[in-house]
Amino acid sequence: MTLLSSLTAISPLDGRYHTKTKKLSVMVSELALIRHRLFVEICWLMFLADHEGLPEVAPLSNEAAQYLMTLFEDFDEEDASAIKMIEQEINHDVKAVEYFLKDKLLEHNELSTHAEWIHFACTSEDINNLAYALMLKELLDDECQPTMVELIEAFRHMAKQYSATPMLSRTHGQAASPTTLGKEMAVFAHRLQQQYNHVASLPIMGKCNGAVGHFNAHTIAFPNVDWPELSEAFVESLGLMNNAYTTQIEPHDALANLFHAVSLFNTILMDACRDIWGYISLGYLQQEPKEQEVGSSTMPHKINPIDFENAEGNLGLANALFQFFAQKLPISRWQRDLSDSTVLRNIGSAFAYASIAYQSTLQGLSKLSVNADALQKELDEHWEVLAEAVQTMMRKYGLETPYEQLKALTRGKALSQQDLHRFIDGLDLPEDAKDTLKQLRPDTYLGRAEALANLV
Repeated sequence: MTLLSSLTAISPLDGRYHTKTKKLSVMVSELALIRHRLFVEICWLMFLADHEGLPEVAPLSNEAAQYLMTLFEDFDEEDASAIKMIEQEINHDVKAVEYFLKDKLLEHNELSTHAEWIHFACTSEDINNLAYALMLKELLDDECQPTMVELIEAFRHMAKQYSATPMLSRTHGQAASPTTLGKEMAVFAHRLQQQYNHVASLPIMGKCNGAVGHFNAHTIAFPNVDWPELSEAFVESLGLMNNAYTTQIEPHDALANLFHAVSLFNTILMDACRDIWGYISLGYLQQEPKEQEVGSSTMPHKINPIDFENAEGNLGLANALFQFFAQKLPISRWQRDLSDSTVLRNIGSAFAYASIAYQSTLQGLSKLSVNADALQKELDEHWEVLAEAVQTMMRKYGLETPYEQLKALTRGKALSQQDLHRFIDGLDLPEDAKDTLKQLRPDTYLGRAEALANLV
């Protein structure tokens, strides 16, 4: 029998890209999900025991509470395997966690009397939705959002480093009014920052309200307890936002919002990767060669922009999953169907593809340098881009048909400095206005690009 390895894994996430995704496996694997389920079950028991309105649930000693938390803190692959063995017998993943925990409580003198309070009045989705929410919160806080910030800082650094480096713009792929490389990187830093702020502001929601969402079992057992208030306090104690209106499942609307937001961050990053790919192709940017690396199996001169191509492909895969999640997860037949269950198990895959893309982008950015000679050569060959400045000055002084005159002079033509100055000399403009225009060069016609790049 072939053992599972990076070479035999079906998915490249656990195969080819294992070194880039292994950190995530601690956060979003089935082991991580089981561990978070255990944590929710423990927290629910401790919360009930601490509530004055439930005297039947005896308060826990410090030693008993510590024992429970140690079960979570020391949870390992051997414990998860034991739970999987129980699941094979009973064919229920959440109930297997409950039985595992009950067995652990029965081994403890004080907690043995609390065994039947495990999973009290809960449906499996009370545990599952909170476990997924906590797992996702950990992933965002510890891995995804810090890497997003690292990407934003990388673009911000380039914006400032190259704030004054002039570059020909390429609107519609054609020569256009000059910019600076830094200002173009500032655009991406700003866009990514705005979308990151949106991602970071979105709540992760959870619920703990029973089989169909309104505390049937809770109320019949303890009619005098304010279960909606207690449930809200419990969910918020986990660092989540409570959703008071649900069916058996938390509706996943908040997850859909989050996945849309991350997807848009990824789309902006994909736009940046494609632009940088283009700048490399034009020779504006150079990639640092590594002696041992091969760019082509037959063309030894090549240094391919593979980091940005890898990022683009993996961002596309991530977004395909995120967009499917956002469309699928808010839909559930009546009070509950199981079609969301198998979909939720793939959340980690979407973030893994995104993580690979983020790492590839950062790696690609770290290899870049500016080809100043190529940038200057392009600018020197396109004096026609100053036509915008000339016709705008003509408008200021009331000359007739300025746009049409410049169109006739420049459209589809490569204009020299001499050609442009000859045209300016023939205009009925004040001499100081002519001097201003004649002092312009393509590499100085930059507006406020440098300032904008430095302010980002």
